[in-house]
Amino acid sequence: MQKIQLGDISVEVTLKDIKNVHLSVLPPLGQVKIAAPSRMDLDTIRIYAISKLSWIKRQQAKIKGQQREAPREYITRESHYYQGKRYLLKVIETETTPHVILKQNNLVLYIKPNTEKDKRKEILNKWYRAQLKETVPKYIAKWEPIIGVSVLDFDIRKMKTKWGTCDIESQRIRLNLELARKPLPCLEYIVVHEMIHLLERNHNKRFISLMDKFLPNWKELREELNWLPVSHRDWNY
Repeated sequence: MQKIQLGDISVEVTLKDIKNVHLSVLPPLGQVKIAAPSRMDLDTIRIYAISKLSWIKRQQAKIKGQQREAPREYITRESHYYQGKRYLLKVIETETTPHVILKQNNLVLYIKPNTEKDKRKEILNKWYRAQLKETVPKYIAKWEPIIGVSVLDFDIRKMKTKWGTCDIESQRIRLNLELARKPLPCLEYIVVHEMIHLLERNHNKRFISLMDKFLPNWKELREELNWLPVSHRDWNY
């Protein structure tokens, strides 16, 4: 890894066996990273970074201004979100198999006595994953005939910096587990976004044109998703 300095902005540069340059501005502090083809020299990468400086600064300002939730303890009356709605967690100790149910305005977490915080989190995340695995196929089935593509498989992952990814060769999409906590229209937007990558790999004019065609309000959904409070994480790079 190498670094270039653009005034007070430090940019980490990694050379890889890839075709295109990838620029990222990462939470929680707006760290800037560039992955570039191994054939590119540092001066060319510096010129590219300078050309994107205004965009980098906008992204950094957005990240630093974004609300962040306090660390979660997974205890009764703590706030948690599902499909964009706020629920109060209700923890019930029982000898039955650990599980989660929605009951009015509560997320009810059934756990065995003396269950540690990390295990409580794991149980809740397992429930979130199950909800996504039930919801996402409906969106894929809805959009396949509209967009004219086929998704052969999908999975749910914990991701720090992306809402989703698409593997064009395997026709597989991956979605961030965090999307279970976001409004359904935002989840649908990410599904459509990744499916359109099956038609266009890059975020270029053609990709934007396809997004405009199939999901005209995608920019508003993107803004909503990116401005919603994000969950607390211990960020490590």
